[in-house]
Formats: sequence, structure tokens, C-alpha cells
Amino acid sequence: MMMMAFSTLLGYLLRFNFDWRTISDHQPWIGISVNVACLLVAVILTRSYAGIVRYTGLKDGVRLFYTLALSVLMATAVNVVYHYFNDVNFIPFSVIFISFMAGFLLLYQYRLLIKNIFSYYRKLTNQKRNVIIFGAGQLGIITQQVIEGTADSNLKVVAFLEDDIRKVGKLINGTQIYHAQANIDILIDSFDVSELIIAIDQLSLERKNEIVDACLKNDIKVRTVPKVEEWVEGEFSLKQIKEIKIEDLLGRESIRLDKESVREQLYRRKICITGGAGSIGSEIVRQVMNYQPSSVILIDQAESPLYEIEMEIKQKLRDAELYCYVADVRNHDRIDEIISTHRPDIIYHAAAYKHVPMMERNPLEAVHCNIVGTMNLAKLAVKYQVDKFVMVSTDKAVNPTNVMGCSKRLAEIFVQSLNNHLVETNKGNTAFVTTRFGNVLGSNGSVIPFFKKQIAQGGPVTVTHPEITRFFMTIPEACQLVLEAGAMGNGGEIYLFDMGKSIKIVDLAKKMIRLSGLELDKDIEIVFTGLRDGEKLYEELLANEENTIPTHHDKIMIAKTSVYEYESLIKSLDNLVNQALSSRDRFTVVRIMKEIVPEFKSNSSEYQMLDKQISFFN
Repeated sequence: MMMMAFSTLLGYLLRFNFDWRTISDHQPWIGISVNVACLLVAVILTRSYAGIVRYTGLKDGVRLFYTLALSVLMATAVNVVYHYFNDVNFIPFSVIFISFMAGFLLLYQYRLLIKNIFSYYRKLTNQKRNVIIFGAGQLGIITQQVIEGTADSNLKVVAFLEDDIRKVGKLINGTQIYHAQANIDILIDSFDVSELIIAIDQLSLERKNEIVDACLKNDIKVRTVPKVEEWVEGEFSLKQIKEIKIEDLLGRESIRLDKESVREQLYRRKICITGGAGSIGSEIVRQVMNYQPSSVILIDQAESPLYEIEMEIKQKLRDAELYCYVADVRNHDRIDEIISTHRPDIIYHAAAYKHVPMMERNPLEAVHCNIVGTMNLAKLAVKYQVDKFVMVSTDKAVNPTNVMGCSKRLAEIFVQSLNNHLVETNKGNTAFVTTRFGNVLGSNGSVIPFFKKQIAQGGPVTVTHPEITRFFMTIPEACQLVLEAGAMGNGGEIYLFDMGKSIKIVDLAKKMIRLSGLELDKDIEIVFTGLRDGEKLYEELLANEENTIPTHHDKIMIAKTSVYEYESLIKSLDNLVNQALSSRDRFTVVRIMKEIVPEFKSNSSEYQMLDKQISFFN
């Protein structure tokens, strides 16, 4: 109130050129009293007093502006009424305007002064941790402002690192920019840094890994700033700076998709997705919804995950209809009922048993789900004239060393053979396409969530073999490529995805341990347990007899594979299924699988004895 009184007095002084005699003639005490009273009412109405002064921000300034504007309106109204009855203003309108401007500046600056004094006091009393920001662009500058502008921050930005040589040597708010290509170890040591924050939108994976490796070597924590579109309500806060995850280091450079071709295939079409509640199936659902299909039909035998994806998708639905069915692809009559009801245009078949050791112990279930389930769905696709059938396969189908991989290879062989049979006999127009890729990051039961759980429990981290390697791809990326491959396929193709470089699992475990802030062999150890049943040291995307044909997408290729004659294949598969149903003898079932797929050679498995027997008789 004192500041508003002073602002009003200042208005009189400026309006009348500091001529106190003239000012006295206009009874300034009445004008000051009315202005202060109006401000008091405005403050109560707008609750501008509720803001904590030491946390003053832009929103507080806007609220203060509205409060003073309301005060001016009330003072003006009083002035107009007074003029109506007395034919004179008790306070000149120019004084009201000047006091409004002066009051806003004084009150807002007062708040900022208190905030800065409080911040300075906190700096003197709090011990802060030195941090370096990697990236001296707009995102880096915003990050520095957020760190220094947050009252309870315990961080102090001591340097910027930048790959762009043109920025090196310059200052940002008094903080110098250093060349990141120089010896980062010396910089970290000289500044006694405890943390590095990556604040660059576009940073190559290779460069990101180099920075993280250098920091881990020096026991420096690495955090990263989220993308602008991930900021909460469009605003960035200190709490949003997150620790870098292993998934951030194992992805790949962004993949360009031909979204128009995918849109042409999916827009206003009826899409069926089996395994729709699984890691891959649920992501296919999310991505398909972006292309505005007319309806989406989800099939999965897992009730709770299916319910969860249903609730998630319904919140985002625009004009597409969603149907969710608890059903098993092995149940022919149930799947027939669903397909006949909806008559989908496209089927994405992602339902499968995928865990290698589990299927090695339960080969009959692998046959029923991965082979019989695929046969049921494929035949129904032909029966109900589905335009396209896209099957999701795995790199474990190449030169399989386990039952799961062989079951997926047999599913591949069946849909490819069926496609060729339809073309040759002109008995159907369904195009069958297969997509094949390796491990996906974060999928249910995959190695990364398993390692995270072991690390959280204090270890040990178990790795099957010191030389074992795997390919990795993110779930969204894999599903994007499934959609694109499905759009470009004409039928009979097996599409392979460029999986990048294979990664040693033991190196992955070591990096995850260090990212968790723990020290290998001191805080937590790695134990080698031996290869699991059916597991091989490395995965392949192409069999030895295969080669590839490039496509218009540099990350997608077509495998040239040997094609099986349909009629003889059906006899072999019928024999396999009958044996699985009747004899229930897993060795007999696996033997038949090996006879159909000669390249199936068991590894670290009790079924290796069958390979020796088959080799002896041949």
C-alpha cells in the first residue's frame, strides 16, 4: 500500500512539474487515499497477495498487472461519479495512469528484489554441486536459466561443452563455453564436476555414447533434458531433467518412414491385431490409431493387459471403433467367429510364444501357438478375403537352434508357401507378408528389465556367456518398420530389418551397473551362468543360403529364401500337429520339426541327440 501511495504522489509530482502549490490545490491526500483503497479492494478480489514473493515469476507479474488494472478501473469509476456530481475530478486521470505505470514497476521490481536477495542468501548458505552442460544452444541456455532460477536448486553450472568450434570461448551469462572435442577428462577434473547434463535435441548415438563413457570413467553422473514436446504443459522445470537410461544409448538414428504409403493402406480400413496386448502388438495398435482406421480389432488371451491397452486407446480414440476379444489363436472356431463378424482388411499377426528356454521345455505348446495358431489365422484370412496378412517373426527363425525359433520358421514357411499357392491356383487374393527382426528394447521378459531388477536387488547380474551378443531395436521403431514393410509388400516376401551392430550382453550389463551409480565387482558383480536351453551365442538375420534384395527403404530388405511346395508342406505340418496332439511325445515332435527344417540344429539342449541320430541315418 505504501508503494501505491508513493506511486500516486509521484504521479502528482510528474503531472504538475513538481509545483507543490499547484499540487496542493488538487488535494493530493484525497487522491492518494482513494487510489490506495481501490488497490486494497483489487488485491482482495484477485488474491495477488497469495503468491510467495521469493518464488516470483512471470505469472505473478501478470497477476499483479491485472490487479493494478482493476484498481485503475475502480479509481476511474469513482472519479467519473465524483465529476458527475461536482463537475470536477478529485484526481486527474493522468495521475491515475502515471500511478498505474509506476506502481506496477515498483511492486514487481520489489518482488524480484526480494527473490534475488533470498536466492543470494541460499547460495551463501547452501553447498552446491558443480555441473557441466553439454550443448550451448537454446536448450542449453534454457537449462542454465532453470537451474539458476530454481530457488531450491543445489546445482551450479560451471561450464558449457560444445562440439561447434564457433561457440568455443564465448560466455553465456558469465559461464564459458569449452570445446567438447578436447580432453573431457581434464575439464571434469579441473571443475570438480559431479554431474553432466546433455542438453542437445539432435545428438548422434555414437557421440552420446562417447560422452557417457567418458563420464562413467570419471564417476560422473549423466542426465539429459527431455525434448520440448515432452515438457509438462509446455514448461520446463528442474525436476524434468532425468538420468540417462540404457535405452537412450542402445537405440539408433531416427528412421525415415514413407508415411503416405502407410496411410494409404490403413486410412478408414478395418485392422485386426493378434497379440494386441503384448509388447509389439500394443505398440502396433498405438501406431495404427495415428492413421485413422475405421475400426481396430484386438485379439489376445491375456485378459488384464488387454484391458489396459483398451483403456489407454479409448482415451485417444477419435472416430475409430475399438473391439477387444479375449481369445486364443489356437481356437479355430473362436477366431472364425471374430474374423467373420468384422471382416478385417488387414491382419497384423503378433501373437506368439517367444521365450526360448520356456518353449524348449514345452515344444508342444510352441507348435500349437506359433504354428497351428498361424495356420488357423492365415486360412481364415483367405476364407474371408482379407487383403493383407502381416506376420511378425524373429531373427531366431534363421538357422534355428531352439524349438521357438524353428516354430517361427515353420510359420514363415507356411504363410510364404500359402501365398505362392494362392497365386498359382488363383484361389484367393490375400497377400501374405512376413517381417523379421531381433530383440526389442524393454519388451516383456527382455534382458534390460531383467538386469534392472537384479541391479535394484543388489545383484548379482547374471549373464549366460561372456561372448554372447544380440541385436537391439526399440519397440516403436520395430513397429514402424512392420507397418512400412506391410505397406510395401505384394505377397510372399520375408522382410528383414537392418538391426545395426550386435551388442555384447556383458558390456550391456557393465554399462547398466555404472549408470546406476554402482561399481562393478565392488558394489555388484556379474555371474556367468552358462547358455540356456536352445540359446546361441549370436543371432542372425539371414540364413547361409539366403541373400537379400534392397527396397526403397534403406533399413528394410527382402530375404531370398527357399520356397516349400504347398501340398507336401501341408502333409508334413499335419503330421507334426497330429503327433503333437496324439503322442504328446516332445522328442517325436522335435524330430519332425528337424526333418521339415533341416537347418534346425539344437544348441545347449537335450534335443542335440536327435541331430546325431538324424545325421547317422542320413
